Amino acid sequence: MKEKNTTNQDGTIRALSNRHVQMIAIGGTIGTGLFLGAGSTISKTGPSVMLVYLALGLFFFFMMRAIGEMFYSDPSQHTFVSFISRYLGPAVGHFTGWTYWIGLVFVCMAELTATATYVKFWFPNIPSWIVELIFLGVLAGVNLIAARLFGEAEFWFAMIKIIAIIALIVTGVFMMFSHSATPLGHASVGNIFHNYTLFPHGAFNFISAFPMVFFAFQGIEFVSITIGEAKNPHVIIKKAVNETLLRILLFYIGALIVIMGIIPWTSLSADSSPFVQVFKLAGFPAAAAVINFVVLTSAASSLNSCIFSAGRHFYQLATEVPKDSFMARNFAKISKSGVPAPAILLSAALVLITPIMSLTSATTSIFTIVTGVSSDMYIIVYTLAMLAHRKYRESNDYLPNGFKMPGYRFTSPLTIAFFLVIFISLFFIPEDIIGAIGAIIWTVGFGGVMYFHEKTAVSHEQAE
Repeated sequence: MKEKNTTNQDGTIRALSNRHVQMIAIGGTIGTGLFLGAGSTISKTGPSVMLVYLALGLFFFFMMRAIGEMFYSDPSQHTFVSFISRYLGPAVGHFTGWTYWIGLVFVCMAELTATATYVKFWFPNIPSWIVELIFLGVLAGVNLIAARLFGEAEFWFAMIKIIAIIALIVTGVFMMFSHSATPLGHASVGNIFHNYTLFPHGAFNFISAFPMVFFAFQGIEFVSITIGEAKNPHVIIKKAVNETLLRILLFYIGALIVIMGIIPWTSLSADSSPFVQVFKLAGFPAAAAVINFVVLTSAASSLNSCIFSAGRHFYQLATEVPKDSFMARNFAKISKSGVPAPAILLSAALVLITPIMSLTSATTSIFTIVTGVSSDMYIIVYTLAMLAHRKYRESNDYLPNGFKMPGYRFTSPLTIAFFLVIFISLFFIPEDIIGAIGAIIWTVGFGGVMYFHEKTAVSHEQAE
């Protein structure tokens, strides 16, 4: 018997099934960073890169357990930012909501730019802006029709990524166990640990790999944003969050072992996709075209999730302002199909700026800087989510028999400290310094404005 969709009080529909949410979780965990950027991180750190992925995977798992615990206590919320508003105060909540939403818009822009780049592999003469308009129009339409259609699109996008990784792992395992000959020698597990040293290119390169892998995992929290529209949230939260670490181990560590087993890490090109390099050595000449298709669907998947998430976050912001304000009147609305259509449309409209970006090199460099700042802001947002979770533990909402974060007394402060160390490490990496300084300026400037605005509002209320 088909499970019936239920409607939330605000009009949104719980239309996402378990398979949708599980695939969205996998899609959020696996980005283009694995397909394209893994070569760069391996060339910096050698086999030690697996320690970097393991450490970050563990702390992201702890963060997801903290967010999952709060959602388990109240699965009616659409975004984890609502818990920051509830437990750290409206000023911090507004700051985080606006910061996260602006960051999402820039991630959408970056992914939209990427789609045009990948399409040019086959159609070099098509102008980028045409490709960008088509992708944005189609995916915004998918998000406007129904949450279930978004979930279905994400299911198939994620399936393509999974098939590519499993194909790589199966091919690699076969080549390693049969000791297949390649122009670089023989495929073997021994290639991974041959002449192994912890810091082959120095401690600095090892440390600089942490922010690179951190940004590869960015977006892992997208799955939590689907909980408000999932059919059986309590069951789905546990399953989606608990399998985060397993997915990271299977897909990332599995792929890295295979890549370094076939191509000695000293011979791996930092500028080319390691997936393409492995498949070509396996005698698959069409590898570049196939992996280009995979990263195109990966970018489209990220763009699809970004539009979904940005719409929910702007809707959340609109519900937290006075009901007679322009923002609340126009954007705190749910369409007949059960989606926050005005908030989705506004977010997608802002992403339309992307086609204009290609007109001058000046806008491109400004865009690169702003994207860097917004990426660095995610570290601050994640830290605030962890602090909100600590306040939740002290509140009346706390469920002693709920979906509790394991080893909370140790894992919570350790995760917060780890995120702060990642942020501090940005100042030691030349290309990340501007973004880190920009993130601090934004936090102090915009955060200060939010704080004083809140204080003024409270003063007015007390005077009345």
